[in-house]
Amino acid sequence: MAHAVRFASPGGPDVLSFETVDVGDPGPGEVRLRQTVCGLNFIDVYHRTGLYPVPLPSGIGLEAAAVVVAVGEGVTDLSEGDRVAYGAGPIGAYATERLMPADRLVKLPDAIDDETAAAMMLKGMTAEYLIRRTFTVTAGMPVLFHAAAGGVGLIAGQWLKHIGAIPIGTVGSLEKAELARAHGYDHTILYNEENIAERVRDITDGAGVPVVYDSVGKDTFAASIDCLAPRGMFVSFGNASGPVPPFEPGMLAQKGSLYFTRPTLMTYVASRSDLVDSTNALFAAVQAGVKIEINQRVALKDAAKAHRDLEARKTTGSTILLP
Repeated sequence: MAHAVRFASPGGPDVLSFETVDVGDPGPGEVRLRQTVCGLNFIDVYHRTGLYPVPLPSGIGLEAAAVVVAVGEGVTDLSEGDRVAYGAGPIGAYATERLMPADRLVKLPDAIDDETAAAMMLKGMTAEYLIRRTFTVTAGMPVLFHAAAGGVGLIAGQWLKHIGAIPIGTVGSLEKAELARAHGYDHTILYNEENIAERVRDITDGAGVPVVYDSVGKDTFAASIDCLAPRGMFVSFGNASGPVPPFEPGMLAQKGSLYFTRPTLMTYVASRSDLVDSTNALFAAVQAGVKIEINQRVALKDAAKAHRDLEARKTTGSTILLP
C-alpha cells in the first residue's frame, strides 16, 4: 500500500497528514516510482503555509530519489529498475510511490547513492544556476551568500571555492560558522551579532561585493543592498524570514545602479536540455569533491517534525525523509 504526506488547507506543520493513497498505472509519458529517499526544502514550507499557493488538497515536496517500477506508453529512455532522481517537481515528492513525468527525471550515476541524490537535487541545481547562470561568478571574485550553513549554502560554498571565488557567508551561530568554513567559506559573519555590511566592506577593503545571494528575505534585504559594489546584483531566491518588503526602485539607482532579480529553479530547468545540463554539472561537481552534508534523517511519516526544525533554524545542511 502506498502512502503520501498531504495537506488540505494552508497552515503550520500540523496540517500535514500521512495518508494511504492510490497511485495507479503510469499514463503516456509517465513512469511509476518506488521512492527510496525524499528531500526536504524550504520551498515545501512556502507551499504548506500558502505563501506559494498550490491547488488543495495537495501532496508536498519537490525532490526525491527513486526506482522505476513501471513505464507508460511512449517512454523510451527509462526502464523498470532504473535508479532516478528529480528536484524540480511536480509537487508530491513526500510519498512512498508516485507517478512522474518521465522527462522530469534523470538517471543517477552509480557513484551517487540515493540519500545523496535526494539531499542534493533541488539544492544542488539551485547552487548551479545561481553561481553559473544568474550571475556568473569567476575566480578572485568576493561573493556574499546568506544562510551559509544551510543545504544550498554548504553546496554553494564548496562550488564557489572550486571556481576560485572568495566566499563570504552569514550564519546564526559559532557552530554554523565552523561548519561553513569547513565547506569553502573564507569568511563568516554572525548575522545576529555583527553588522553585515560593515564586515563585508572590511573584508573587501571598502569595495563591496559584485553579487549577494539571499534566501532569507525580509531580515537581510537592507544589509544585502549595502554590501553591493556599484552595478552589483542582489539575487533574491528565498523568503525564510518573510518576503522582501516593497521598496522604491529609485533606491537601486541611489545605491550605485544596482540590479535586483528574483529567479526560480523551475524557470532555469523548465526545458529538458536545461534540466540535463544542470544535473550533469551537479553530478560532475559532486564527483569532483563537492560534499553533500546530510545532517538530519527523519521518517517520512514525521514530516511535520522536520518542518518544525527547519523553520526553527535547528537544521544544518540537508534533511532527508525516509519512507
